[in-house]
Amino acid sequence: MEDLDRVTSSPEHEANQLAALSSLGLHSDAPVVRQSERFPLYHDAIATLQRLGRVYDCYCSRREIREAAQAPHGEDPRESPSDAYPGTCRELTTSRLAELRRAGRPPALRLRSAGERFAINDLIAGHFEGEADDVVIQRNDGVPAYNLAVVVDDAAQSISHVTRGGDLLTTTPRQRLLQQLLKLPEPCYAHVPLVVGPDGLRLAKRHGAVTLADLAARGISAPQVLEMLMTSLNTSAENLAIAPFRIEDIPQEPWLCTPTSEHLR
Repeated sequence: MEDLDRVTSSPEHEANQLAALSSLGLHSDAPVVRQSERFPLYHDAIATLQRLGRVYDCYCSRREIREAAQAPHGEDPRESPSDAYPGTCRELTTSRLAELRRAGRPPALRLRSAGERFAINDLIAGHFEGEADDVVIQRNDGVPAYNLAVVVDDAAQSISHVTRGGDLLTTTPRQRLLQQLLKLPEPCYAHVPLVVGPDGLRLAKRHGAVTLADLAARGISAPQVLEMLMTSLNTSAENLAIAPFRIEDIPQEPWLCTPTSEHLR
């Protein structure tokens, strides 16, 4: 359970997620593991990176980073994540660091990259190559950050294949660098095209995404949702009974989700 944020850390949120998976026929074969209970593992990884001289303090606010990211630069957006860090705090002088510390503003911790590039042979997206940037590994409230946590979790749980949304493909070099520095194995990656709404924008908590409970209130059952998901993969329960699913058959284009369309009725 990725419960590092307040929004996702409640027992109710966890129970709802597990219930939704169960209704779709997905059941865990192991006890639930929570990121909030694994801080010692993450802090050990951060300490390793600090010993390697790969960590520095960052005092930038989210607004400052966002504004810097919107400024013109030479990076290819197809190779770099949209929130790539511009390096503002990377080479702060001793006097400037002392000034920031006296101001009492707590720093985040960032990974110090060195221009490393990684090639990923994605099972869906194909060949991708990109550069790792100075990603946050610990937030300024002391909580380990997502990119570090998932890398440590994947290795600890012997994860062989990571399947996730295509919008995370450009962040993969960050995780490959962390895996390399921490001497952790590299899993296979499969980045699935996004689900989008009628306006072409990806479904998200603030834009069009709905829960199974929301759909049930519209009269759309969990089996119907499962049928819809299979349709997005160009298959069906009947087809799977005849031929096994092949990840190579996943469409390359985003899938338009219309949960009130005729095929659900």
